[in-house]
Amino acid sequence: MKLRVCTYNIHKGFSQFNRRMVIHELRDRLRSLDVDLVFLQEVQGLHLGHASRHPNWPEPPQHEFLAEEVWHQTAYGGNAVYDHGHHGNAILSRFPIVSTSNQDVSDHRFERRGLLHCEVQVPGVELPVHCVCAHLGLFAASRRRQMEALADRMERLAPDGAPLIIAGDFNDWRNRAQDLLVERLSVRDAFDSGYGRPPRSFPSRMPVFRLDRIYVRGFSVRQADVHSGPPWSRISDHAALTAELESAG
Repeated sequence: MKLRVCTYNIHKGFSQFNRRMVIHELRDRLRSLDVDLVFLQEVQGLHLGHASRHPNWPEPPQHEFLAEEVWHQTAYGGNAVYDHGHHGNAILSRFPIVSTSNQDVSDHRFERRGLLHCEVQVPGVELPVHCVCAHLGLFAASRRRQMEALADRMERLAPDGAPLIIAGDFNDWRNRAQDLLVERLSVRDAFDSGYGRPPRSFPSRMPVFRLDRIYVRGFSVRQADVHSGPPWSRISDHAALTAELESAG
């Protein structure tokens, strides 16, 4: 079974520095990747101000708008909630999502963070695939505690080598996640070519920092790509990452 996955911080549907609303262009570009599972961060579930200021602002939540007619199953976890709306993480899937939950891993009140965890029934894979969409904090101590919470959760709910995909914006430019998650969960970075260096993904125009990740367990990696530069750099400040996987079972 071949499985194509993508992770993308979509910057709430706005270009870098919030200059343009780009959610429609983003939907077209996302569909061009032809992926089965999409892990999205900074997804706007509701924003009353944007809806009133932009005539073509989508009526449904962004994850539903992006998924329409392509990814028939969606899950959303709202992390940051405010008077005029909320945003968080989302997973879009071509295959049935059989369970979903969102764990609050916020380390302080100024940064609301969560782990969106779904089990997806992928054809050709015997066990449900555990999928976690993560957006970790900006501070090293926060990220460490959030990664430990992630490892605790998956050790409890996906033991004994159950198939696992963890993807998202780790804000982990010092690459501390590599040792912790590899040691505790036996995952591998989809981009690891033996040097232990994740891909550069930020800023999208000319990536310098290694912020975004795709970790897998129970799959071999056939190909992994970074989608940066034009036209991607006109859509978000992060590059999109994709990986083509093959079930190892």
